[in-house]
Order: sequence, then structure tokens, then C-alpha cells
Amino acid sequence: MHVPTLSLRKAAAIAAAALCGLAVSAGPANATDGWKHKPFDYYLALGDSLGAGWQPNTTTGQGYISGRGYADDIAASLKAGGTKYVNLACPGETTGSMIHGGCPYPEPYRNQLDAAADFLKAHKGDRVLVTLDIGANDVDGCASASGLDIQCGLDGIQQTAKDLPVIIDKLRAAAGHKTEFVGSTYYNPFLASWLTGSAGQSTAKTSAVFLNLFNAVFQVEYPLHGFRVADVGAAFSSNDFVHQVPLAPGVTVPLNVARICQWTWMCAPKPIGPNIHANDAGYQVMAKAFQAAI
Repeated sequence: MHVPTLSLRKAAAIAAAALCGLAVSAGPANATDGWKHKPFDYYLALGDSLGAGWQPNTTTGQGYISGRGYADDIAASLKAGGTKYVNLACPGETTGSMIHGGCPYPEPYRNQLDAAADFLKAHKGDRVLVTLDIGANDVDGCASASGLDIQCGLDGIQQTAKDLPVIIDKLRAAAGHKTEFVGSTYYNPFLASWLTGSAGQSTAKTSAVFLNLFNAVFQVEYPLHGFRVADVGAAFSSNDFVHQVPLAPGVTVPLNVARICQWTWMCAPKPIGPNIHANDAGYQVMAKAFQAAI
């Protein structure tokens, strides 16, 4: 669809205001891994399909829980220390469904948040690491082959900003003092539209404005509520349109576009792509961003 110039300028102004004065979040993805030496008793992974490790089947494109997501990578690095791994993340989860229900959980739980809170209450005396990525599905439906629906995006961001404090406050209230929380920002899969020509490049630049506004919610709310921030958006160089790198013979693209093609399934041919989820390499980058925040 046509992107109204006035609305885009308004969105950019909102993003700039929201980002102004934010606290510094996680360092680069290759930061020290000294966090691994902390003796966590449990690792609880929460969130959406990224937390669950969702990927497309490389033959049919059908999505499945791969067992190679960022949470699985983190759990593998903690296993030697005896950390027990519990993953409650659910593909398709929104901030609203995490609170009110949508994904199936065993009785008596109506939603992921209740299940997570009960787990934390039962382990108040243990040292628990909790990771969370949530909110992507609040805005995912706002992009299509024809472009970005600006109002849809702004509404989704507003919904995330409304629901996220409810989620993290309930988790914090249920947890013991030995629990450590890390929440993530997101990478921008819609940068892949850059490859479709001038109209797609305009869409990619617009999507970057929205990613900054969206990620500002996490960069502000998580620290305010005692969470560390895993800056996945930065780990994927999401705002770097400046540095040009080769993607294929004769094809040079901005670094952020290259990262999306290299670390997600967005540039894969059908029926595998385009798919917003990270591949094995991308999930490893996400895991390092979480590790850097601990």
C-alpha cells in the first residue's frame, strides 16, 4: 500500500522521542561469556515462536519446533553446570494471549503467564534464569507484499506497551530474589523487502522506523521493571543502512539487509521462505545477545 508521508514523519518523530535518553542496554553479541559461571538451578524460557525455536522444514516449509532456538542454545551452554531447562514459549503467542490465554497449557493453567508465575512461586528459593521475547505477533500482521499498514503498526506497538508491564510485573511478583530476568528486543525481518526494488527499499526504511519505535517499548519497560535487556535488534545491525556488503555475486546490500538474509529465512526461496524466523546461525546470534546481558 502507499505509505502516507505525513504519517511516516509522525511515526519517526514518535520513535525519536521514545528513544531519547534511553538507558544503555546489552553490549555487543560477542561480549564476555562469564555469565555461564553463575550457578543457575533452573532456566525458564518464555515467549513466542522465537523462544520456542520455531523454524521451517527445509523441504516443505512447514513450521516446527526445531530444538535449535536461542533458548536451546542458552540451555546447552548451562547444562554442564546442572541447570534444569523448562521452556513454556508458544508459537503464535501475543502479549494479549500470554495474559488471557490462546496457547494450550495443561490444567489448571489458562495461559503462559499463569504457568510461568506458578513455576516461579514453586522455586522462590532457587536461582532461576528467565528469558522472555514477546510482542512480535502484536505487529507481525501489519506488513504484506504491498507494504506496511502504518495504523496497524502503531496500534500493535500501543498494545505491546499496554500489556508488557502486566506480564513482567506478574513475573517479578512471583519470583524469588535469586531470579534473574532478561527480555529481548527484536530484529527486523521486513528489511528483506529491500531486494524487491525501489518500492521495497522504501518499505524497508519505513519498517526500520517502526522497529525503533517498537524496540523502544522494550528498552524502556524492561529496565523499569527490573529486567536486563538483550538487544537482539542491535546484534542484527538492524539500523545499519550505511555499510554496504556483498550478498551474492554482483549484489551489494546494506549490512542490516544482509543480516536478515543470512540469519533468518526471509530471503529463502519458496516453499521455505519468506519466513520471519531465525535460522540456526540467527538463533546463535540471539543467544549471544542474551548472554551479553547477564
